[in-house]
Amino acid sequence: MKSGKSTLAAWLHRLSAEHLERVLAARPDAVSPPEPRSVSELAERLQRPGSVALALPRLPLPALQTAEALAALGAPASRDVLADLLDATEGRAARGLETALQTLSTHALVWPDREGALCTAAPLRQAWDTPLGLDQPLAALSKDTTSEELRRMLAALGVRPPGTKPQRLASLVEHHSDPARVAAVVAQAPADTRKLLKRRADPAYRPQAFVLFGSQPASEPGARWALERGLLVQHRYGYGPARMPAEVALALRGPGWHPPFDPAPPVTPLVPVSPAEVDSEASAAATAFAAHGASVLSVCATAPPARLKSGGVGARELARIGKAARCEETVVRLTLETAYEAGLMARDGDRVATTDAYDTWAESEPAERLPVLLHAWWTLGLTPSQARDNDNKVLPALAGTPSCAGCLQARKGLLTAASGLPAGQGAKNAAELGPLAHWSRPLAEVLPQDAMPFATVIREAEVLGVLARGALSPIGAALLADSTEELAAACHRLLPAATATARFGSDLTAVVTGTPAARLVTLLDSVADRETSGTASLWRFSPASVRRALDAGHRPDSIEADLGAVAAGPVPQPLSYLITDTARSHGRIRIASAACVIHGEEPALLTEIAAHRKLSRLGLRRLAPTVLVSRTPLEKTLASLRTEGYAPVAETADGTVRVERPRSPRATAPVPPPRRSVSRPSTPSRTTATVKQAELAALATRLAVAPLTHPAPDPCNGIPFATDTDTEEIIAGYATQIPHADVRQLAHAVDSGTAVTIEYVATTGSRTIRTISGLDLDPPYLYAWCHLRDAERVFTLSRIHAVMPPA
Repeated sequence: MKSGKSTLAAWLHRLSAEHLERVLAARPDAVSPPEPRSVSELAERLQRPGSVALALPRLPLPALQTAEALAALGAPASRDVLADLLDATEGRAARGLETALQTLSTHALVWPDREGALCTAAPLRQAWDTPLGLDQPLAALSKDTTSEELRRMLAALGVRPPGTKPQRLASLVEHHSDPARVAAVVAQAPADTRKLLKRRADPAYRPQAFVLFGSQPASEPGARWALERGLLVQHRYGYGPARMPAEVALALRGPGWHPPFDPAPPVTPLVPVSPAEVDSEASAAATAFAAHGASVLSVCATAPPARLKSGGVGARELARIGKAARCEETVVRLTLETAYEAGLMARDGDRVATTDAYDTWAESEPAERLPVLLHAWWTLGLTPSQARDNDNKVLPALAGTPSCAGCLQARKGLLTAASGLPAGQGAKNAAELGPLAHWSRPLAEVLPQDAMPFATVIREAEVLGVLARGALSPIGAALLADSTEELAAACHRLLPAATATARFGSDLTAVVTGTPAARLVTLLDSVADRETSGTASLWRFSPASVRRALDAGHRPDSIEADLGAVAAGPVPQPLSYLITDTARSHGRIRIASAACVIHGEEPALLTEIAAHRKLSRLGLRRLAPTVLVSRTPLEKTLASLRTEGYAPVAETADGTVRVERPRSPRATAPVPPPRRSVSRPSTPSRTTATVKQAELAALATRLAVAPLTHPAPDPCNGIPFATDTDTEEIIAGYATQIPHADVRQLAHAVDSGTAVTIEYVATTGSRTIRTISGLDLDPPYLYAWCHLRDAERVFTLSRIHAVMPPA
């Protein structure tokens, strides 16, 4: 029998370049650098267990159900037998089965051989412990059975045994593959045997724990009769429970039993919704999030959140940021996680501070800010607004949670489901998209805090403007298409330009509708206190806020001029009076550091300060009518006087007024680096998706015309590895446990300095999966940074059993 790799390579070689391109697009990990040079090498990559494990979560429910049925039947399987098993021989079910097989074929998980039988990827069987509640087929379970035992089984069944073991096994398989024959044999069995076989054939049956020694399967009532006829199969050395072949279990379940097969998606209640309504709601949500996100990061830039000792930003800090930014915790978590992913924030000691990239981001327009956070959300390996774990304990934000492929698939499944809704229709309730998304991605992560499937992800999509009125918005469509250009265009169309003017009221407030421009925010924050933010932001002026601007070196006339330049109308008279009155008292007292000296031009004012009861703790002493000395350092003295309503200014050593411009803290290079660094999206001449599609099309064309196989190594005949580099040749000589495709992948990681995932078997025999980077080859060893241990490790090349690109 041909191996799965060889039949897959032959099938790939028969495909057209267009069909091969679809396979490459569905399995991107198989074409990661270095590119495969032949369909044989491509088949090798597609058959990796890790690659198959990455492909399964992308499948819809019917394809997964079909794959499980094929895993239970064993390969190669007849298309007709599969259709009968799934009860999909006609009508809608038959069409759904055909679609499912096409999906599996596109993912190179199932393909037809030259006779039309369905072959499956070798690791697919291991995706389920007991697919459909069935054990392995009889041929697999009986491979260690002796020829004499097979002869006795056939004789007990009344079948004339052939001469050789393969022939006898084939006869036994042929007999048990006929449900009528199996039913006839079981009908003649003792009552205990029939009871035992019925229990074992039940889909809900789970075998007892594995027993290494001392198992006595024949002691179970009725077991020996079944073992003598191959209805149950015992391990060659007698340990472990007796196992029922898949053919026998299916025959006993009867022709009326069929595993679940759901070719049609669940029905979602729909309501009419126009594109204008979707755009309007998406615009409002996206505008609000852009404003709230800017507020959250502005708060973090001024006062970086502290990290817990256990890691992450705790509930207290999240509440502080939410209160200061006037937004709910979901928005705070969403902003922090996406900003960290985009490189706008980084760890800085025991805090998480904004980076220099934030300053550039904050100065851009809302339509340029939002795509940065949207890209981060779309590629984030976790659900950012998840607030509780499986034990219902509160989770911190930015806790460094390991990447979760299921969370990525939850977002992709949701947007895929929404994109399949009829045009002009939206879900009556957005939460009802959950079952549809679950049908689209049944292996996606479902959070324990969700009462409905994907409720948290749906809420995030609505907050971001990705979903609106139960339908996919233009922003969501651009994300699903992975198009930077479309996303930028959608954001520019839906998000209004930043507002550069404010309306000042006689109640000493400033109101800005929409998203305020960065310069307007900087000005108003310097001279007033923000009270609300969102679709409309409110600032309030007070003596303390104006004094803060004066302390920063602004002159009264320049403050009023700057406010007048951004005012939608004239600056109200009460605001002008406030600025003038505050400036009149500002600087009447000056404090010089001597530890420290207070002096001014008004003896009466200094007398008042010296006699102030609440300032007695400063240890003030009069040196002259206009000079006081304090035993308290300058900064504490300055703060105490301001707390009591005075408006002193500090002096430098040369007697000039010290300008107080506190710089917001910024983090240096991220330590450790963000999970992924996403720069602010540009607007290229071609979209990213178009570039990828062109590259895949070119690769598919090259593979379609390339030879079926690359020259394989054969040391006995003196045929070495057809290596491209010296690194490949060196690794091929030492890494004897991995195929040539893995050798090329590992050599490329060494030469290019990229990360790679390996399956490594230690000297103790333990098998681990590790992602390593910074590879340094020193045969027979490989020095690298191990992400699992977070330390440098030494690996023996001969103990590497598999290589994969990092997930």
